[in-house]
Amino acid sequence: MDEKALMGRLPERDRPWVMRTYAGHSSATATNALFRRNLAKGQTGLSVAFDLPTQTGYDPDHELATGEVGRVGVPVAHLGDMRVLFDGIPLADMNTSMTINAPAMWLLGLYGTVATEQGAELARCAGTTQNDIIKEYLSRGTHIFPPAASLRLTADVIAYALREMPRWNPVNICSYHLQEAGATPVQEVAFALATAVAVLDAVGEGGQVPARRMGDVVQRMSFFVNAGVRFVEEIAKMRAFGALWDEITRDRYGVADPRQRRFRYGVQVNSLGLTEAQPENNVPRIVLEMLGVTLSRGARARAVQLPAWNEALGLPRPWDQQWSLRMQQVLAYESDLLDYPDLFDGSHVMTALVDEIVTGARAELATVLEMGGVVAAVETGYLKSALVASLADRRRRIETGSDVVVGVNRFTETEPSPLTAAGAEAVEQVDPAVEIAASAAVRAWRADRDEVAVDAALARLRADAATTANLMSATLECVRAGVTTGEWAAALRQVFGEYRAPTGLAGGSAGGSDEGLAEVRARVATTARDLGSARLRLLVGKPGLDGHSNGAEQIAVRARDAGFEVVYQGIRLTAGQIVAAAVEEDVDLVGLSVLSGSHLAAVPAVLDGLRAAGRPDLPVVVGGIIPARDAEELRAAGVARVFTPKDFALTDIIDELVTVIRQANEL
Repeated sequence: MDEKALMGRLPERDRPWVMRTYAGHSSATATNALFRRNLAKGQTGLSVAFDLPTQTGYDPDHELATGEVGRVGVPVAHLGDMRVLFDGIPLADMNTSMTINAPAMWLLGLYGTVATEQGAELARCAGTTQNDIIKEYLSRGTHIFPPAASLRLTADVIAYALREMPRWNPVNICSYHLQEAGATPVQEVAFALATAVAVLDAVGEGGQVPARRMGDVVQRMSFFVNAGVRFVEEIAKMRAFGALWDEITRDRYGVADPRQRRFRYGVQVNSLGLTEAQPENNVPRIVLEMLGVTLSRGARARAVQLPAWNEALGLPRPWDQQWSLRMQQVLAYESDLLDYPDLFDGSHVMTALVDEIVTGARAELATVLEMGGVVAAVETGYLKSALVASLADRRRRIETGSDVVVGVNRFTETEPSPLTAAGAEAVEQVDPAVEIAASAAVRAWRADRDEVAVDAALARLRADAATTANLMSATLECVRAGVTTGEWAAALRQVFGEYRAPTGLAGGSAGGSDEGLAEVRARVATTARDLGSARLRLLVGKPGLDGHSNGAEQIAVRARDAGFEVVYQGIRLTAGQIVAAAVEEDVDLVGLSVLSGSHLAAVPAVLDGLRAAGRPDLPVVVGGIIPARDAEELRAAGVARVFTPKDFALTDIIDELVTVIRQANEL
């Protein structure tokens, strides 16, 4: 017998997973330079982050894009931007992942056109469009169209890719943000698989793909998951995912080939679990989370991208991303992990934990399917309410200390960190001039094209959207005519309409056992009486395009539990809409939540609006990922309080909101 086999090693060492960093900011030119540097450092695939206007179908000069251009990703407004983004990068030889959902068809059209211009055969191009719209309604908030229309776009992309781009993953079912929105391992597995079922059903019922090719569809479906710091549980979750996916695709869709049923996934580990307090602790967190998706060979990720240690502070710098890439390289090349078969086969502990998650997820999936599937569960608010309730329970455990977060609710004594020492610029700063340049550039692009061709392409897109035709052909015509991202999305908005997802607040209550909450309730009631009101009224607002609403929802839930009347209209509001609601609802306090980095534009716009509306006295507080220097600037502009991730105790925050109201009214 081979000596390696005798020692339990593999005959040949496994190949490492695809190593990526999630990258993109400022402009296509700056991001292209960043891609080139990362590839030179040993990164083996690209993972493109798009800015919020691109993700939500707006051009850089749109009102809602103000303050958001180039902040959390790269702006791509038209074919010219995509050409610059991949200039000098041979797409035929590159595995490219694009985190794009509602406009996934549009970005794939741009990508494919540039690849063709480079001389690449589309059939050779490998990569992924995330193209999972369901989780946007639940957790991330970059949806545009209603669920049925969105699933149609997803199915159209799958049918097109199956025919023209057979190495491409046209959909990437994403459970990542479900975990960040509060999902337990059981919920994460069940809700993601419910989404996969909805996608496969839409493809099967659409008539574009013959039944005999469903195995090919399944084979090109990938998943994008989250991994938290409880890495033993995460290993079990991934093994459970694989077992249930194999079962569903075999039994529900009749896929006989086990190779086609293989669970294929990429991962980014938990960004929102990283802490602003003692941020150096995020490095071991990231390493442990990476182990959860690499230790088990039978459930190992196909691609991994790691956040940077400072993502709770702001936008990571290239050096920070390099550090995260080096973590992967040390594990893959220095350790002996890839020398061995699965370390957990035969483990009684792991088998029991996997069975527990499988059983729970199978039952939860059955519940969703009995409701009519994941679309019905979105539209009724069932899924969102379940996530809000789970996240509220998680926050309660952190606040009470039953879940320990080192440096946050325990072991808070600390030495000054050289990583964030005074004078050190700990995060990447996006120059406001980027937005001005992008707005001017898109106007110049529009001025220098054939308007007749543009009008004809958009007319065809609208006409095809009103039928059951696959919209990829019309989209490609729009790409070639020079249509912009905002124009493509606006044309489909005219046909499909827009969608405002349920907020899920009815499902959340997490303060019942909080002893401090009773005292805050008493302060709320007293302050209301002092003001001559029945109840204090709080407006929670999400200005701009930032759709990460978890924090805003948890504040709304806890404020309601404390006796506030809460006005929360969901995400993606203009400053004018927030001001109008504050005045019409006669609120006592406005709370703004901004996690995208656009706070220096979004918050002053609301303050100016309140002054113009005759309510300069109405206090405003802000929460989000806000560097200390920016917090000072916001306070100087008139913001009463600034809350950041280090302010984890929600009841204490609500108590402080009461103090703000009392001070503003000189009580």
